[in-house]
Amino acid sequence: MSHAATFHALHAGPDILVLPNAWDAASAALMADAGAKAVATSSAAVAWAHGYADGDVLPVPTLIRALEEIARILPVPLTADIEGGYSDDPGTVADTVRAVIGAGAVGINLEDGRRAPDLHARKIEAVREAATKAGVDLFINARTDVYLAQLVAPDLAEAEAIRRARLYAGAGASGIFIPFANEAALIGRLAAAAPLPLNIMSFAGVPTAAQLQTLGVRRLSSATGLFKAAFAALQSATQAYLASGDPGPLAAAGTGAPNFNARFG
Repeated sequence: MSHAATFHALHAGPDILVLPNAWDAASAALMADAGAKAVATSSAAVAWAHGYADGDVLPVPTLIRALEEIARILPVPLTADIEGGYSDDPGTVADTVRAVIGAGAVGINLEDGRRAPDLHARKIEAVREAATKAGVDLFINARTDVYLAQLVAPDLAEAEAIRRARLYAGAGASGIFIPFANEAALIGRLAAAAPLPLNIMSFAGVPTAAQLQTLGVRRLSSATGLFKAAFAALQSATQAYLASGDPGPLAAAGTGAPNFNARFG
């Protein structure tokens, strides 16, 4: 089975797909070796790791190079967060996705943000056509930021998220991603109404994966959570080392770290 077919199948069950988000080859290798069935990138984490802010400013060649480095060492499917496609021209977004596929990804996240839903639908259509021509059944995870960006009044958000999910499904999306939906009852209604497998973002207050599965959710993403956990530990270790110059605690903090030389050799 191809990585693309495997990735689609992971959204069909029986278990919810718990998906970690990486930012480079080392983090992706660690996640796969820990048992991840697939690995995603986090757009924010990749941008931060390369010295850029999140928000469609990462140079596309930098993104493609990062994906190539990850895909080279990854034994499981890779899906790439490409923000809004780094352009509002559907043809340019399609060109970027052709490069993403060429780098080894079999899925993408594509977010609407504050853009018009009809524009996002046209991007999805262009991307689906490009992927089909490339011979890849790309998993297009259409993200809507209705809740994350508070695009409409709270009492209108649920209906608007469902409307966009249906619009994006008609344009050729494979899944719907609704970050910042966090109440169990709401998530259950969204999962029941969405015509596509529902992806929820992991953050404080969101139900556990097991609970989400009972609500009908098919995918849970770590987003920037693992990046922040890793760099909080790095910050703490660095501050302690700079304060004391004592190599003992630093060595202890690194106990159990993966042997990346052996892994990549």
